[in-house]
This record gives sequence, structure tokens and C-alpha cells, in this order.
Amino acid sequence: MNERTALVTGANKGIGKCIAQLLAAEGLTVYVGSRDLGRGQRAVEEIGAGARLLVLDVTDPDVVAQAAARMDRLDVLVNNAGISPSLAPPTDTGVEEYRRTYETNVFGVVAVTNAFLPALRRSPHPRIVNISSGTASLTWSTTPNPQFTPGSGAAAYRSSKAALNALTVLYAQTLAEDGFKVNALAPGLRATDLNPRAAAAGGDPAEAAQGALRLALLPDDGPTGGFFSWDGTPVPW
Repeated sequence: MNERTALVTGANKGIGKCIAQLLAAEGLTVYVGSRDLGRGQRAVEEIGAGARLLVLDVTDPDVVAQAAARMDRLDVLVNNAGISPSLAPPTDTGVEEYRRTYETNVFGVVAVTNAFLPALRRSPHPRIVNISSGTASLTWSTTPNPQFTPGSGAAAYRSSKAALNALTVLYAQTLAEDGFKVNALAPGLRATDLNPRAAAAGGDPAEAAQGALRLALLPDDGPTGGFFSWDGTPVPW
């Protein structure tokens, strides 16, 4: 073990759990953020040494504030918690679905990041990784792309991740002088329960987690304000 600590939101399953496992294997103390106490505890037990449970609902400001108050120092924050309620196009997506999606994928990231900034500022090498999506790339959404068909729906999810990308740039620019490295990751389509399309995919979540690990442990001369695929290649905004 070393003295570095990390928090991964939505880490009781899927890509988040894999990220937590990899960080723990690197010797970090990893706080497994989970809305559900039971699922979070099971994930901690499965990850093993270095894992700690942190009950955290990113959409509840009071819970976020209470969790942040418990953290003296934080070296790595991985904003992984996210939802995709449907695969509907914008013409079939109601305002409430947008609100619900943005509440977790955008506002939740802002709430957690701002609440944990004091702890991150106490780190000599603070790192923030925002789990985005290649489908949020406006360039890929308007040009032929092998990963997905342009206009393939999931309007609420994809637009929320595009907003997250914008926030990634803004946070990176704002915190650059304080030594922060803030980047976004496109994990690729993975076999998770994010939505039916993901559930039917064959992609290994652990492969995506390797990309997050790389950004979480960037050296001081590493990039900031970037958008990267799971394999380390840049993704166009």
C-alpha cells in the first residue's frame, strides 16, 4: 500500500468496479462510491485489499457534502457514475428524461468534483478522470465512424456526455495552475447494464478500465483537458 487515495463513483459494478480494482492493485486506497449499501459492500469484498466503501448518491447534495467532509486528502477522482435511461432519439425523448440524465451525468459530476476539490488540492498530484463516451464526440457524430451509426439515438445520454466534455475542458483550464490533470475517457461499448445496447455488447469493461487507470496515474508532464479513447488515442471533440 502507498499513501495515495482514490474515489470512483458508481464503482459497485461495471467499468467503475474494474477501475477500482485496478487502482487498488496499484496500491491506492480506493473508495468505492455506491448508492446502494449492500451492493457497495459486496464490491468492496470482491475487490479486496485497499477497497473502502463510501455510500454516495451523486444526485443528493447532502450525501455528497457528508461524504466529502470525511475525506482529508484525495489524489484521484474518477467520475464514473452515469445513466442512460433509453436509446430514444431527441424527437421521442421527453424533457424529464433529459433532466434525470443530466442530474447524474452532468450535475452529479459538478457536485462531486466541487465538493471534493479541497481534498484534491491537498494532493501533490491531483487527477480527475471523467468517464464520457465516444458517442458524445460531435465530430464522430457528424462523420462516418466505425464505433456507431450517426443519428443512432440515446439523445439524452449522448448530449449529457457532450456537456461533460465541455466541463472537462473548463475544469482543466481552471485548475491547471494548481497541478491538476483533468481528462475525459471514451471507454468504448462495453458489456454493462448501462442500456440494452451495452448489455448486448461483447466489450470487456476491464479493457476500458485500463484507459481510466492510465489517466488517473498520469505523470506531471501528462496531458490535461484532453479526450482519449480507452487505448490512449485522442478522440476528436
